[in-house]
Order: sequence, then C-alpha cells, then structure tokens
Amino acid sequence: MSSAATRTADREHLWSVDEHLEDVLTTVRPLEPIELQLLDAQGCVLVEDVTVPVSLPPFDNSSMDGYAVRVADVAGASEEFPAVLTVVGDVAAGQADQPHVGPGQAARIMTGAPLPPGAEAVVPVEWTDGGLGEGPVSGMRAHSASPEGSRGQVHVHRPAEARAHVRAMGSDVKAGDRALEAGTLLGPPQIGLLAAIGRGTVRVRPRPRVVVLSTGSELVQPDEELSTGQIYDSNSFALCAAARDAGAIAYRVGAVADDAETLRSTIEDQLVRADLMVTTGGVSVGAYDVVKEALSSVGDEDEAGGGIDFRTLAMQPGKPQGFGSIGPDHTPLLALPGNPVSSYVSFELFVRPAIRTLMGLPDVHRPTTRAKLSADKALTSPKGRRQFLRGTYADGTVTPVGGAGSHLVAALAHADALIVVPEHDTSVEPGAEVEVVLLG
Repeated sequence: MSSAATRTADREHLWSVDEHLEDVLTTVRPLEPIELQLLDAQGCVLVEDVTVPVSLPPFDNSSMDGYAVRVADVAGASEEFPAVLTVVGDVAAGQADQPHVGPGQAARIMTGAPLPPGAEAVVPVEWTDGGLGEGPVSGMRAHSASPEGSRGQVHVHRPAEARAHVRAMGSDVKAGDRALEAGTLLGPPQIGLLAAIGRGTVRVRPRPRVVVLSTGSELVQPDEELSTGQIYDSNSFALCAAARDAGAIAYRVGAVADDAETLRSTIEDQLVRADLMVTTGGVSVGAYDVVKEALSSVGDEDEAGGGIDFRTLAMQPGKPQGFGSIGPDHTPLLALPGNPVSSYVSFELFVRPAIRTLMGLPDVHRPTTRAKLSADKALTSPKGRRQFLRGTYADGTVTPVGGAGSHLVAALAHADALIVVPEHDTSVEPGAEVEVVLLG
C-alpha cells in the first residue's frame, strides 16, 4: 500500500488511545548520546554507569570544630578534673602539612580538616575551655583574632572514644563503587555527586528540543488589545511550559495565521532547532483547519516514515489528532487540537511520553492510581470513547473539577489529576472506584 493510501486508511480508521500512543512511541527514538559539562547535563539522562575513581571522603576528617586528641589522654576527663593537653598547632581544611599529635598533646582542628597523624579522635570545642582557661566555651575564636589559640594548653572536660567525630575515608562511597547507574536523571544532588568524585563531564542523552507552534488567525498575544472575535493565545504558553516540565528545552512560536503556505514555511524554518514539533489547532474538519491543509501532503511519498497522518481517536476531549514526521531528518510532529483542554490532555497522553522517550528514560508515563469518586451526581461519558475529566486527588479520593467542555481553562488550572472513564462505560456513580492519572 502506498503512503498516500495508508494515510487515507488511517483517516477512515477510528483509532483507540492505546493504538495512537503505541504508534507514537514505536516511531520516536531516544536521542544520540553526547558528552556534556556537568551543569549542561542537568536534566539529562546518563547513558553509562559512573564508577567512583577515588573514595569519598578521600581521607579521615573531622566532623566538628574542636581538638584532635589521643584517646588515652582524655580518658576520665571531667569539668572538675579536666585533661590538660599541650596544643601543637592548627589543622585547617585544605591544609597539606599537619602537626603530629603525641602523648599529652592536641591539635586544634576545623570541620572537614584531615585527622592529623597520631590523633585518634576529635573532641568538640564545646567540651573544652578553648585554650582560654575560663571554663567551657561555645566556639572558637577566629585564627586572625586569636593566633595564640593554636599554642599553649587546652583543658578537655569530657572523654572521647576512638574515632569519635571522625568521618572515615570512603564512608560515603569507596573507589570502585558504582556512583550512578545508566538511566539516572541528573538533578542537583547527582550533579553534586559527580563533581565530588572529580567528574567534570558526563555522557548523557541531551534534553530534547521541542518547538511549540499554535495556529489561528483569531489568536492574539497576551498584553495586546483584543478586537472583535479574537482570543488570547494560551495554548502555546501552556504546552511550552508542559514541555519544559517534561524535561525538554522548549521554544514557543507565536500564533501563525490560517494560511497553509505560511504555516509550511514556518515549520520548515523551525526544523533546524527541533527534535520534536508540536502544533495546536487546525486539525479538525472545518474549512479553515490549516494544519491539515498544510501538512496532509507533506513528506516524500517514496520515503518510508515521511508525512503526517490525521486521525480520529476514540477519546474525549482530543478526538482529532495528527502524527508523523517531517523534513529531511524525519523530525516527529504531533498535531494537537486547538481547544485548550483538548490540547493539554493530548499533550499529557501523547507528547509527554514522546519527550521522555527522546530523553531515554525507562518510565515515560505519568503515575496512575485507583481512587474513590467523590461527586454530587453520576459522571456521564459517550459510548465507545475514553473520556478524561479534570479532577483533584487527595487521600485516595478524586473530585471532578469543572465540566466536560474542552474550553474550560479555569477548571484545568485547578486540576491535578485526570479521571479516566473507559470506552465501555457511559456512567460512573459517586463512590465508584476509577482510574486516575496524577499530573502533579
């Protein structure tokens, strides 16, 4: 069957939600890995295991500001009978040369500083007189204000066990351990770990670049004046934000008027920065549904995988959908309906999983759960269609927000879940258990 015939058959076929999603996810492939600097890799997915080259911490170090001592020298120490030790110097974090702590001696030590040779434990400064001879102190004086504090004597008022207040070398991770697994999404803690073990770059799949484009001559940008018959373009903002929330680098293109040639040229211009194209509006059966007009014939008829198919899905909202590839690199394109709720629900069901697939994530779907329906009356749903209603979820219960209308933006803004009514159900009674897609 030719590509044109296939597209004709697709238009006549009533697609299920699952069929359309499967077609999208079997077509979209994870992006090729690249090597990135750490901060550029934030939000990306590792493609290889990362092994620890050096133990962390790389040496025994103090977890407290205090004094490095030998255990025998402070055994039995108390405020009435303190252990009196000779201070032989300071040990600061990053200091290469350290004093040796012998019998009857102590070294003043700062948090993070290496445990000096001879020392076996650290006593916090609050357990000492700080070298002032005036009873317990609450902290150390700055070295610049009290350089003599690194010499003289210190009275220790409490004993310490071996290794007290000492962070052991390798107590976090040891050399040769696996720090992070392939498939890990790199957030701030993971970036910090990579830096801590000395990795300046890492091999990842890059964040996909997603171009969001809305269509409609009636659309006006926020902050502009509305004329008769005009509305503000909200879809491109909502979908661009949703793409970023999914992990993509998203670019928003201002609304394109209902002209097929203008739309085609705009899309062609945007392909240079797109791993995925998303359009909203113009996919229904109206006389001015420009996306269908502009893209139905796009693609090389002799090239497998080229072109855009426009389909009818057994779902509400979001019945009209388009999917295919465009341009020399066969960039995936999802054409979503123009009604705000329809476009957002379609994004959650189809575009978000596509973005997560491009990233190489193992789990691309929003979490789902079962919940008890809290409603004043039964929910109705058209036979043969899977309906997605907006709702709020808490403590195992989901409550509908707004109605089924695909234009209800305010209700969508207050929802954190989608209530799923299966194709075979035309009514769901209050108290029934329903499937819920969690959006938060």
